[in-house]
Amino acid sequence: MTDKLFNQKDLIAYFIVAAIGASLQILVSSLLQEWFQVSYENGVLIGYVSSFFIGFFLTKLLAFNAKNSAKTRREMVKFAMVSVISCLITVYGASALYNFSISQRGIYTFTLPGSVKTVNINKLFSHTFGMGLSFISNYILHKTFTFKNTGFYERLKLLLNLN
Repeated sequence: MTDKLFNQKDLIAYFIVAAIGASLQILVSSLLQEWFQVSYENGVLIGYVSSFFIGFFLTKLLAFNAKNSAKTRREMVKFAMVSVISCLITVYGASALYNFSISQRGIYTFTLPGSVKTVNINKLFSHTFGMGLSFISNYILHKTFTFKNTGFYERLKLLLNLN
């Protein structure tokens, strides 16, 4: 089971997809906080949501050999369910760690050399940590649930009378 779950090809492909999504998340979150005075937690949330659609299509195309499946609607529903869990981990995990870090050690900033741009190290580390936790849960859930035929989608349709 472990060999199938953590095979090198899927893990590398998913890491590349996740790195693209994480870069988009950090960029959107940072710009919103700096340009529009959006709170840290809301910035992380909006950044996460902005990377959702790109994440689905890149995951489907590049990871888990799902690009040729004819079950896109089913996969999208399951992807959304996993993404809600992931979003909670990312947003609230990052927020809790950020609040803890500033209560224990204060705020650390770094000014980029040759620039006036300062980076809040607490926010950057907390956001990256939250995304790391989310990466682990996403990989496992997408590999074992989203892009697998588990029978869940059919049971959900029956429960919601969508047949």
